[in-house]
Amino acid sequence: MQSSDTPVEIHRIKSIIGGSLGNLVEWYDWYIYSFFSLYFAATFFPKGNQTVQLLSTAAIFAIGFLMRPIGGWLMGTFADKKGRKAALTFSVLLMSIGSLIIAIVPGYQQIGIAAPIVLLLARIIQGLSVGGEYGTSATYLSEMATKKHRGFYSSFQYVTLIMGQLVASGFVVLLQKVFLTEKELHEWGWRIPFVFGAILAVTVMYLRRSLQESAPFQQEDTKDDRGTIKALLHHPRAVLTVIGLTIGGTVAFYTFTTYMQKFLVDTAKFSNADASLISTLSLVVFMLLQPLFGLLSDKIGRKPLLIGFGIAGALTTVPIMTTLSSTKEVWSAFLLVMCALIIISAYTSINAVVKAELFPAKIRALGVGFPYAIAVSLFGGTAETLALTFKQNHHADYFYWYVTGCILISLVVYVAMGDTRKYSKIEN
Repeated sequence: MQSSDTPVEIHRIKSIIGGSLGNLVEWYDWYIYSFFSLYFAATFFPKGNQTVQLLSTAAIFAIGFLMRPIGGWLMGTFADKKGRKAALTFSVLLMSIGSLIIAIVPGYQQIGIAAPIVLLLARIIQGLSVGGEYGTSATYLSEMATKKHRGFYSSFQYVTLIMGQLVASGFVVLLQKVFLTEKELHEWGWRIPFVFGAILAVTVMYLRRSLQESAPFQQEDTKDDRGTIKALLHHPRAVLTVIGLTIGGTVAFYTFTTYMQKFLVDTAKFSNADASLISTLSLVVFMLLQPLFGLLSDKIGRKPLLIGFGIAGALTTVPIMTTLSSTKEVWSAFLLVMCALIIISAYTSINAVVKAELFPAKIRALGVGFPYAIAVSLFGGTAETLALTFKQNHHADYFYWYVTGCILISLVVYVAMGDTRKYSKIEN
């Protein structure tokens, strides 16, 4: 029995690794925008106040998020009708196109208002890509995993998502410390990681073409209503659950990852280099925590972890953000950010598998991706813009309470929902 099972398990792991590598590249390409916006903000917008320039780039970041529901709908439908493999391959191609556009477009001084318009177009393309990537990869990884270890294997979606952020953040540190001066980074050096991302995405696109299709998709007999909104509307409770459980987690996640670097520079007054170092080190630990929490969810269930995040997040967000705003020592700031990320890990490690376990195979990619993208667009994508707007109006602390309120909303959902580990709709 063991000899026959071993090749199957090896193939399963290879498929999970293959799907995860594509996820890494997708999120690297998505996040280099955020991590390098400190350097290219002045390229695409008129000279002026640094906070205003960051607000402009953050607004385009948010508009990219608004495209994610469309991407989640279109790519989710595609994945449920034509297969997870085809959708995963196409999504990474779109991401490559978006990165290449950002890498080569001239700045505001060269082409005027066309520069931010082209930047916006590129982020729209990337928004469609990443909107489809999440639901499809979450579905694929959950379907490829065994029931006993589904939380553990599915957690690698966020391992690679965070690794994408980490590579982006690490790229900043590498260019800052080793290869380029601050002036060179502002003038042209910020384009390098976008070129690298475009090339990497094309490479992974070819790797994804060799993935094995998941068994639940192949075994699904229903053809006519695969991946349709009509079929999805037969599961209103699951759809609302996805939105509700995402709100608090996505706001907290984007606050303490992508926005945190700007917060450390613009509010706590750390240097760009120190802020990048803090972000990079915290992301390393955050990434390593995901499989541990995923494994824990396979032992005790998904619900206890979600409730733990809801309670701890609601109690600690305001104190952590308030203390961070006046912290001047690098390691103290790192420990504070890390405390928040440990708490958030109880959500990030399992949120993908929880959503996948709510839907049958014929609408799973659409069911995971579309409502999730709506919640992320409305709450995660606007978190940075809200934070900077509150700061611009001298009420930075209002944002801390906003994050807390969002977490409390999700806590209500966590308490009310069943434990998806016990009532999973994933067949294998």
